[in-house]
Amino acid sequence: MTIRPYRPHDADALYDVCLRTGAAGEDASRSFSDPHLLGSVYVGPYLALEPGLAFVLDDGDGAQGYVLGARDTTAFALAQERVWWPVLRSRYPEGTFAAGTADAGIVTLLHHPHVAEPTVVRTYPSHLHIDLLPRWQGAGWGRRLMTRALTALAETGSPGVHLEVSASNGRAIGFYRRMGFVEIEPRAAGVTMGRRLEPAGDPVSAET
Repeated sequence: MTIRPYRPHDADALYDVCLRTGAAGEDASRSFSDPHLLGSVYVGPYLALEPGLAFVLDDGDGAQGYVLGARDTTAFALAQERVWWPVLRSRYPEGTFAAGTADAGIVTLLHHPHVAEPTVVRTYPSHLHIDLLPRWQGAGWGRRLMTRALTALAETGSPGVHLEVSASNGRAIGFYRRMGFVEIEPRAAGVTMGRRLEPAGDPVSAET
């Protein structure tokens, strides 16, 4: 197992990992009629706009997990509006899928994306998210992936990073707490967590 930078040929595998972890870390493939849709929202923009902050867990046969990030959340959102969302909105107009389906929920999200609160990005301007296939969860690989991403973000000079997690995903919340994240903003469907980054040294040293 290795953790390495993203390569362009990884894209399809990362979309697949996204789908197979899309139900709070478990397989969501049965929930979606379009297997490409989830990755188009949660993976594609990062590979296109911030490839230098994308890292892959590789078992020698391909991607088993990833961590993706954006240095400047506000600038990233503006770039998505310019070059990423218009193509997807054309491909998936609202009403493409039956109301109440998982696909329809994602289409609504890409037409009306969540905007990070100014109070959050002021202190934690970067953001990231991580997905790992179930068989590799709980063995330390998530911590290693997260460490790689936090180190990369710290090297860009970012003072802090945030992420969003479902309120029902207690396992993930516990993992992020162990990585030094704290709850900073409750939301209707989840919670925003943040972590300050040091400009030099190991940004996760407090976790160990």
